[in-house]
Amino acid sequence: MKLSLGPVLFYWDRQKTLDFYADMASQPLDVIYLGETVCSKRRSIGLGDWIGLARDLAGSSSAQVVLSGLTLVEAASELSALRRLCDNGELLVEANDMGAVHYLSQKRLPFVGGPALNLYNGHALAELVGSGMIRWVPPVEMSGAMIRSARDQLERLDVAVPEIEIFAYGHLPLAYSARCFTARAENRPKDDCQFCCQNYPEGIPLLSQEGEALFTINGIQTLSASVSNLLADYPALQGSGAALLRLSPRAAGMTEVIAAFDAVRNGALPPLAVEGCNGYWHGQPGMLRAEEAGLC
Repeated sequence: MKLSLGPVLFYWDRQKTLDFYADMASQPLDVIYLGETVCSKRRSIGLGDWIGLARDLAGSSSAQVVLSGLTLVEAASELSALRRLCDNGELLVEANDMGAVHYLSQKRLPFVGGPALNLYNGHALAELVGSGMIRWVPPVEMSGAMIRSARDQLERLDVAVPEIEIFAYGHLPLAYSARCFTARAENRPKDDCQFCCQNYPEGIPLLSQEGEALFTINGIQTLSASVSNLLADYPALQGSGAALLRLSPRAAGMTEVIAAFDAVRNGALPPLAVEGCNGYWHGQPGMLRAEEAGLC
């Protein structure tokens, strides 16, 4: 099983981002995703910088480097930037928006289908495979059973199954909005946000009236409150046909997370239980742990 490092979902300053990837270059990762997927206003690192960083990582790491595109494209300028990213001429692209799929398909370029594309069955997968998709990251709310069903349906359609990459660790990206929740939390207009999301390196916890953490807000993105962790489900991940496990970057502790997954894929016994949630994988509400759902 390969390990991938997903794109950074939070807005860190330029130096923190560069330092983070300098640390990741020495980690046992097979794929590293680079790029801004949440907000086009986060410009401390531009496309040219991402490509330059990709070249540096390629020189210091054996990992495949992939450029990730925006998930919510709202303006002509964002579409133009997305086209430049897709037409970079060097790196595989993760498409998180159907506009990127359309452009990459026109160019006859292979691509990764990101988790925001809402592909839930074999017929939808067949359309994207025909457009050039070589790797599929299922939506984070899909259970292991749903993923196996979609894969089996694709096989019955006699379509080659793309690599399957499961979101195995991190705050789950659940939804996107035209409204910036972080700016609103600081009583700022979206057009004058002053990049306040840099004040929250892992987003802002959103609590219920009872004080229970329900979500994490991150600019225009809504994430899960708990960190999803599928390490204890490693045997079932293998059975689902997954070729890669995606670990989503956090502000601290990623070296330890990578080491834990690397140990299990190299033969160590998976833990009986982990901190965090794994309900979606078991077909239950995402915020639950398998123990709470009575599945262990």
